[in-house]
Amino acid sequence: MPVSPKLDLVGIVTSDLDRSLGFYRSLGLDIPQVPADSPHVEFTFDNGLRLAWDATSTIVGFDPDFVVVEGRHPVALAFDFGTPAAVDEAYSRITAEYAGHREPFDAVWGQRYAVLLDPDGNTVDLFAAM
Repeated sequence: MPVSPKLDLVGIVTSDLDRSLGFYRSLGLDIPQVPADSPHVEFTFDNGLRLAWDATSTIVGFDPDFVVVEGRHPVALAFDFGTPAAVDEAYSRITAEYAGHREPFDAVWGQRYAVLLDPDGNTVDLFAAM
């Protein structure tokens, strides 16, 4: 019987590691401080899932053909904030410094939902069951 894959890591390639880490810290992730020249950073959630950031130069170091495609959003992450009010508060707080994409709304699928863009244009969804 084939082994069922387990999602272990979500990777984000970033052109500005400090700004990207600041964005995800604003979501409430307790990402450790790292030296300014760090090419790779990881955060592990309580359930074991890892979220990693790599500077573009790190990826090009082992994949010289890697190209950032303008307008492409290769990573989408969704964060459950627990309550609709928490979605609204987080969106308001985070968009004071970072780009919003879709203000909080009551989605037809039964969630309070909002969409941000991280500093590299990746989609980051905030949600909570209604």
